[in-house]
Amino acid sequence: METTINTNITHYPTRSNKNNTWNNLLAIVDNQAGNKTAWFLVTLVLQGVLFLPIPAVLLYYYHAPIIVLPITFGLYLGSIIVGMGGSGIRVVIGWLLMSMLINLGMLALYIL
Repeated sequence: METTINTNITHYPTRSNKNNTWNNLLAIVDNQAGNKTAWFLVTLVLQGVLFLPIPAVLLYYYHAPIIVLPITFGLYLGSIIVGMGGSGIRVVIGWLLMSMLINLGMLALYIL
């Protein structure tokens, strides 16, 4: 007695190209796979120069709560782990964008 089921999977809907913008963005990011080390270094320098001083400014001038410090430092350490941990280029660039949004969001929240 045969226990396998013969199904024709051609009747299942294929993935449509409805979201061309997202597919184009992923294609651009995937083309940067050879430059992963450069993106890792750009991430470290950008966060180290622009975003690590944010807690000092927010805590001293705008009386922000202390939670700003571990958030910023955690994002920086996370970028080190993502870059050195063997993650793909999508994760490295995604982490850079996410940490930029979080840090700029904290700036906007406490300054404005």
